[in-house]
Amino acid sequence: MVAMFLMIDTGLMAPVRGWLRRAERLLANHPDAPAHAVVAMTRTYERVMCGDPVGALASATLSIELGRRLDVPPAVTIGQTATGRLLIAEGLVDEGLELLDDVAVQLMLGEVDPLTTGMMYCELICAAQGLFLHDRAREWTEVMERWSHGTAYGGIHGRCRVHRAELLRLTGPCDVAEAEALGACEELRPWMRREFGWPLVELGNIRLRKGDLLGAEEAFLAAHEHAWCPHPGLALLRLAQGDVVVAADLVSNAIEHPIEVPWKERPPFGDLRLAPLYDAQAEIAAAAKDASTLTVAATALRDIAGRYPSPGLAASAALATAREALLDGDIDAAIDAASAAMAAWTDMGAPYEAAQARVVLGQAHHLAGGTARAHVEWTTAMASFTGFGAIGRAAQMRELLAAAPETLHPRPAVIEPPAAATAVLRRTGRGHLVCFRDREVVMPDLKGLRYLERLLAEPGREFHVIDLVAVEHGTLRVRSTEGRRQGDVAPAPDVGLPVLDDEARNAYRRRLVEVEEDLAEAEAMHDLARRSLAQRDRDYLVAELTRAVGLGGRARTVGGTSERARSSVTRSLRYALSKLKASHSELGAHLGRTVRTGTYCSYEPDPLAPVLWDLGSPPTPASPEARTARSGSQRSTVL
Repeated sequence: MVAMFLMIDTGLMAPVRGWLRRAERLLANHPDAPAHAVVAMTRTYERVMCGDPVGALASATLSIELGRRLDVPPAVTIGQTATGRLLIAEGLVDEGLELLDDVAVQLMLGEVDPLTTGMMYCELICAAQGLFLHDRAREWTEVMERWSHGTAYGGIHGRCRVHRAELLRLTGPCDVAEAEALGACEELRPWMRREFGWPLVELGNIRLRKGDLLGAEEAFLAAHEHAWCPHPGLALLRLAQGDVVVAADLVSNAIEHPIEVPWKERPPFGDLRLAPLYDAQAEIAAAAKDASTLTVAATALRDIAGRYPSPGLAASAALATAREALLDGDIDAAIDAASAAMAAWTDMGAPYEAAQARVVLGQAHHLAGGTARAHVEWTTAMASFTGFGAIGRAAQMRELLAAAPETLHPRPAVIEPPAAATAVLRRTGRGHLVCFRDREVVMPDLKGLRYLERLLAEPGREFHVIDLVAVEHGTLRVRSTEGRRQGDVAPAPDVGLPVLDDEARNAYRRRLVEVEEDLAEAEAMHDLARRSLAQRDRDYLVAELTRAVGLGGRARTVGGTSERARSSVTRSLRYALSKLKASHSELGAHLGRTVRTGTYCSYEPDPLAPVLWDLGSPPTPASPEARTARSGSQRSTVL
């Protein structure tokens, strides 16, 4: 275990090998015991970090076998993780990811100790990052971040922060990503030696995208002082500084002579670790108009993407292909490849990469004579860079647009408003005639339809339910849009008892805080039964507090005028709409989307599908005497 700690936090392989040899010597004449499994799992990663895939696979196989036979779960988990990453390095991506998914289940079930759990979560994320599987890396990072609260120790917190910074470098914004990377550097400074270059390089990459070239150079050079490869970030920095020749030389040398750093944060061996370098080389060669180097880089990326299938690698290869085709003059191929890269990066939620693809796509359209299309792509790219926080790249796009010919600026399109459909809701005797889109139905005289008629008469206006009931009962005349007319009767005062009094509501809120703490602790401890009970209590408390609060956060009452009116109007409207949908599904669907119920009811027209309503003569409320006479006549008929 001393060797394991040394390997994790220092990268000093000579003392690691010394401790391992000592352990193996002490165990040489003993029958198989759990200590043998521990040595095998430690030897596995010693071989990985020394660049020996064959020896690492043999040790991983032994670690799994001994761990299962001697009941040492960490040996099984670590052996499976190493095997999965080794399979991926050999191009067996599906098989490797399947093993890593099984490891993730073991970690979430809490089958191993916190040190192993934290390190293997880190391994899962690193494997996904190396394959450009950003969605999977994001999911595992979120799981690791939740697990780390109250559980992780040592450098695990800092490693998790580096992974969050890596993902924020893709999704933005830059300021948040930079803060996360700086926090990771502070947390990992006491724990890492050579591997401390990892968060420093990430900090440099973020600052480079942000446009802070001096800050990026400081971070990259600090990483280089820790014997950590600063490329491709440093090469791209030289490109941003305008030194294309030096940038090309740096990235070419990094590809030909990769620094053999004992690390596991990226693919430790194989062509997969060269993908970011080839991606940068393609960008630099395109800027230098070096067609031969660009072809080499694009070909290498297509080959890697073919052997290690992933959306991110495919998008990277597509963008390099677009740059290659653009330099060769094959405009159609450049448009197709750049469009594919832009769509893929957009789907992955990587706005900076998508904007880079749009820049190339705009160049292709410009050369093809599609100046308006080029302007649209460049404008969108500028907006993406600005929202991401890439101030330098956004400024470059503004300069490009300012230098573009005037013909690139499209005239604003005249957008015709959508034509309004016509609908009819009209009273006919004892029923309602409903017409919409050449279909006509007759509905019975439902109370909910009379409420609906009132809402349709003034689209967008909110009616208090007491007003709707008063209009229906003839105690309130129909108001104009200018406000209440003289003689209108004010709604009856709202009197009722609160659903929850202040004391009960405060008690529920205090209990909810306790349940939230209990739920967080249960999730941290992976206690599924306790989490289920806490979640059930939380759902109940939230439901009760929600039920007790009305519009605008006011306490809801029961038994009062408003509450009784709200229940009656809502029930009547929903019943009428359900009947209308059964008879006229299209109109019922439209009204279901646009009619709002509650203490205040309204009809909110759909601006994308406007409807012009013909209600016949304005709805006239019946007098109390007429309603009494009509109800008496109806009772006589029934009798």
